Amino acid sequence: MSSSYSGVKRQHYPCKNLVFYFHDVIYNGKNANNATSAIVGAPQWGNRTILADKFHFGNIAVFDDPITLDNNFHSSPVGRAQGMYFYDTKNTFTAWLGFSFVFNSGQHKGTINFIGADPIMVKSRDISVVGGTGDFFMHRGIATIMTDSYEGDV
Repeated sequence: MSSSYSGVKRQHYPCKNLVFYFHDVIYNGKNANNATSAIVGAPQWGNRTILADKFHFGNIAVFDDPITLDNNFHSSPVGRAQGMYFYDTKNTFTAWLGFSFVFNSGQHKGTINFIGADPIMVKSRDISVVGGTGDFFMHRGIATIMTDSYEGDV
């Protein structure tokens, strides 16, 4: 009987370490030209133009945000972040995310799919990478997200 196992464990490194910025500007009734997301569902006491009180609980938003290589909203996009989030907690700012990064540029082609809880008030959060297509076929792992800035409470 023979074995090719050498007894040495190999360290695994991530296949890709990418840094992107996506810029979410929620529609507030006055910013239709710049808005990249909109409320499509609201609790009974809310409306679909302004986020609900009480930590936005019950609001559902869809988005089509530009993805850039830096934190400048006006930089050339390298793709789009498309998906949805909903605010799911009554006592703190927390959302649940489901979205894809869609790339069709010279450097990347394909999608990366994300899903998970987003405790917004935590500086650095991890969500799951659950798949992809093209250059990112069958990707899995984690993505670390951080909020760069807010305007008002959004």
